[in-house]
Amino acid sequence: MDGILPLWKPKGWTSHDCVMKVRRLFKTKKVGHTGTLDPDVEGVLPICIGRATKIVPFLTDTTKTYQAELLLGYSTETEDSSGTIIEKKELSKPVSDEEIAQTLSSFIGEIAQIPPMYSAVKVNGKKLYEYAREGKTIERPVRHVQIFDIKYKREHTSFDETEHIQRISLEVICSKGTYIRTLCVDIGKAHGFPAHMSHLIRTATGSFSEQDTFTLEQCEQEITAGRREYLLAPIQKGVDHLPVLEIKEHEVGKVLTGQKLKRPEQIQDNQPFRVEHKGELLAIYHIHPEKREEIKPVRVLKQDEK
Repeated sequence: MDGILPLWKPKGWTSHDCVMKVRRLFKTKKVGHTGTLDPDVEGVLPICIGRATKIVPFLTDTTKTYQAELLLGYSTETEDSSGTIIEKKELSKPVSDEEIAQTLSSFIGEIAQIPPMYSAVKVNGKKLYEYAREGKTIERPVRHVQIFDIKYKREHTSFDETEHIQRISLEVICSKGTYIRTLCVDIGKAHGFPAHMSHLIRTATGSFSEQDTFTLEQCEQEITAGRREYLLAPIQKGVDHLPVLEIKEHEVGKVLTGQKLKRPEQIQDNQPFRVEHKGELLAIYHIHPEKREEIKPVRVLKQDEK
């Protein structure tokens, strides 16, 4: 079985839990997920099976879309609703739509983020959440991420006059490595209030959206009915965001055996690209790092059947 399972990760499950479940369902060890989702977060989690595991890094490095809720009025140690409250500041009135829209626009583009202490980022060989559980706060490396767009969902925004808090609904389109929790905290600071992320759903990863996904229950039903293939998208869908080089018949054998090729004129960018023949994905190549006149394989995906 080779392909990509567009899974809808349920709340309460880690991404690793999902991988272990899929391994059992598909009876294979060759399974890998394409971007960690916190246990409290549900949403699109493409899982690569079989030969598709070769493209995990390329599918991980894609644009993500999230539906998020930001709560203005108090912050937590984990930057989400699961953590202990560490700061409170009541709102006497709601922040206006105009102020929110203006603030959100200032976050579009490349931004710097400091990963939350409760995250899996490693510093000196140890995960940040391990330091946090020991009651330690350490210096963390600044990350630069890309926010492609933030849409303000006015219709789902509300102000609680009893608790003096405001819930702000957002849709965020961003690069990999973006912490939506941290983004919510930073947006709150821009408004002068402590804040945290109160809700999050990932609705798209690369070419996979919510409409493409299957729940674990649906996976079990289809597999029981003997329809495993129905669940899997082709490997090509996981890398269709990459540029493509169409090769000639006489070059197919060279690609399938992992040989270097002369660099075509149209390949100028250093990013990886698909190598295809008659629309069929054969490999991922890039420009040779030492010999710029050549291209070399990063992954060979189709086995030579001869």
